[in-house]
Formats: sequence, C-alpha cells, structure tokens
Amino acid sequence: ESDTASEISFQFTKHKKTPSIGSHSSDMASVSSVSGSVLSVYSGDFGSVDAQGTVEFALDYDEKNREFQVHVSQCKDLAVVDEKKGRSDPYVKTYLLPDKARMGKRKTSVKKRTVNPIYNEVLRYKIEKMVLLIQKLNLSVWHNDPLGRNSFLGEIEIDLASWDWSNRKLNWYALKPRSLSAVNGVDHRGVMSLSIKYVPPGSLGPKNPPSGEVHIWVKDVKDLLQLRPSGVDSFVKCYVLPDTSKKSYQKTRVIKRDTNPVFNHTIVYDGFHTEDLKDACVELTVWDHEKLTNHFLGGIRLGLGTGLSYGISVDWMDSTQEEVAFWQEMMLAANEWIEGLLPLRSL
Repeated sequence: ESDTASEISFQFTKHKKTPSIGSHSSDMASVSSVSGSVLSVYSGDFGSVDAQGTVEFALDYDEKNREFQVHVSQCKDLAVVDEKKGRSDPYVKTYLLPDKARMGKRKTSVKKRTVNPIYNEVLRYKIEKMVLLIQKLNLSVWHNDPLGRNSFLGEIEIDLASWDWSNRKLNWYALKPRSLSAVNGVDHRGVMSLSIKYVPPGSLGPKNPPSGEVHIWVKDVKDLLQLRPSGVDSFVKCYVLPDTSKKSYQKTRVIKRDTNPVFNHTIVYDGFHTEDLKDACVELTVWDHEKLTNHFLGGIRLGLGTGLSYGISVDWMDSTQEEVAFWQEMMLAANEWIEGLLPLRSL
C-alpha cells in the first residue's frame, strides 16, 4: 500500500500549563508559519464590524531589484471594534492572489488605540514583473486581538494586469466589505486524497500497541498549481503540532514534472493517548522543490479546530469544517481507515 513506512515516536507535554510550556507553544506557532482558514485572506476573522473608512497607499515596481513595493501610508475613519473602550488596534495586511509564485502575505505593524493610524511602511515582494501581472493585490485592514481573534475592517482588491504603473503617487481608496471573488474560492490549490487511522493503546492485545498510534496514508494530490511549463516538482511535509521539531517532521519523496502526483506514502506516529487527539493537529503541506528554495503550494490541518492546544490559545488549530469532520470520524472509528478528499488551502 505504500512505498515508505515511517514510524515516529511522539510524546506530548500534556496537562502541563507552566509558563515555559506556554512560551514554547507560542514559538511553535510562529515557526510553523501559521494563520489561515478556508481562505487565508480572512483568517481568524471573529469580528462583526461593518467595513468603513479609507486607506492611502501607492504601488511601484522596482525594475532594477525586481521588487514589487506597496507603500502603505495611513488609514482614516476606521470602524471601532471595542465599543466599550472606544478603540481599535489596526494593521494592514496584503496578499498576492492566487499566490502562485510564493507565500504572498505581508503586513504592517499594529497601531494601538486609533481609527486613524499612520504607518508609512513599505511591504516588499521579490517577484518577476511577468508573474506579478497575472496576480491580484488584496489589501485589507484588521483589528489586532491579543488572543488572535482578529476583526476584519475592510479591504480593496486590485487587478495588477490593468494597473497604471506610471502612477506612483499616494492615493486614497474606500475600504469595502469582503470581495465575492475570494469568498467564492478563487484560490484553488488542488485536492489531497488520503486515509487516516487511530489505533488506541492495547487495542490489538495486551500492551499492543503500548501507546496509541495515528497512521497517515498520503495517496495523491490532484490539480496542483503549475509553476513552470514542465509542471511542478512536489513533495509533502508532515508535522504533528504543537511539535515542529525534527522528531515530528516527515516528508515524502519528490515527484517531478507532475501536477497530479501520486505519493502513496504512509507515516505512523506513536505516543498518542486518546486525549491527545483533542489537542494535537496533523499538518500536511505540499511544496514545489527547487535548488535554492521550496515554494508553498497548499496544505491541510487535521484536528478539532478549537483554537486551543492543551489550554493554550494557538492560531494553527484552525481546521475547516471538512477537516474537523474527517478527524472526528477517525476518533470515533478506532482501528479503521477513514478515507478523505480534502481541498488544499493557504496556511
């Protein structure tokens, strides 16, 4: 059934809510480049504030350095998120959609207690002009919440193919509600076929297995983004969060020049107690392999999507409804392979 069977011993630091564990989880969150839900642009949106106000910015392309630059100047008359305290803590986030060339998220600093923030920051993308012109710029404004429950304040979306590149001046733009194009899922990244199984401790006989096991069978991926005329050279990474150490890390072989790669790769993680299934998250990401750097293509996160891991707020516990249902089905059907077909998304 598989070309590779990897078995990883995995021990959780469960039920320990010490300051050191808390800081460790925070570190893990940043290391695994987390953020994102079904649509990465709107990740973590827990607010119900109507979009209002304006944003001032300018666009430029530096031909010499092959760099796209977004000069974010300021915002005016943003919505108030915390009405009791009469405050918003806004920041600006940009994406290149559909993020074909590389991870396209950039953001400014957070300005606290203001609805008229001044940034004067430049968000930069190293990208070829011809690649840039087939993308859209999504610029959105958000209220920053300490617990990660950020609120969407408005956005503007620009088709870069029709942009007037002689216009380098700062201009004001009205912030709008979420765009229908993004909500309708333009950001298609492919679909992963896989099976998962949980083997509880002692379920196969006395002390067999000695600890619970999660089996992950990565079968194939369909309709990957094609970054080159020859296709894409892809592989899959796997972590069991909150652990992003080498002990948790596994990957498949690279399948070359194929937008529909077949991996047929099985990974087994042991050290799982049944209660760990509520707090852990299996993160599977697909990457395009190149000599100098690997490009992120999309991924999934399998877990309960509660936003919490061992009592600590983490933004990588953000599974979609489909991913949560898949994980729950595995939890309810011990020792049975559960088959799934899940769309890849931004993380």
